[in-house]
Amino acid sequence: MRKHLFEGLTRTPLTERPPEASQTAIDELARALNGAARKQLGRSLSIRAVDAGSCNGCELEMHALNNAFYDVERFGIRFVASPRHADVLLVTGPVTKNMREALKRTYDATPAPKWVVAIGDCARNGGCFAGSYAIVGGVSEVLPVDLHIPGCPPPPIEILKGLLSLLEGVNSKAGVLPG
Repeated sequence: MRKHLFEGLTRTPLTERPPEASQTAIDELARALNGAARKQLGRSLSIRAVDAGSCNGCELEMHALNNAFYDVERFGIRFVASPRHADVLLVTGPVTKNMREALKRTYDATPAPKWVVAIGDCARNGGCFAGSYAIVGGVSEVLPVDLHIPGCPPPPIEILKGLLSLLEGVNSKAGVLPG
């Protein structure tokens, strides 16, 4: 036991490198996103995250938007606890049979204008869970999806880029980010 304690005190911590995107690029992207939200909505963007049955990889990347590195709330972009206060539903994971009705109710509780963004490969088509007896399929099987952000999982910078392209192209057709 003593050996493990001393090793823990002398060894450097194992951590990941910080994201490669520069802080100025993130700041510029978040400012542009906030500007687009104010132009379309007249106020800041409110996001409601919905996990429809994922492995939580996409949630970790999505919630990284609130950490000290990205800190998107300083630009007025915020996550809300109620769909009644949301403009965008960020849905992750394949839709499980147990979550189908809850997802529909969340969508119905979101006031217009509202957009649905499917984050990750699983939300797009079921991903590695496709064909399971417990899976309905991708988010588009249950709700009208305005944008798909590909990746397993997509990094936070791609989520920001997706939200910006969604708000800038509101009057255009729904799309898929290249990836």
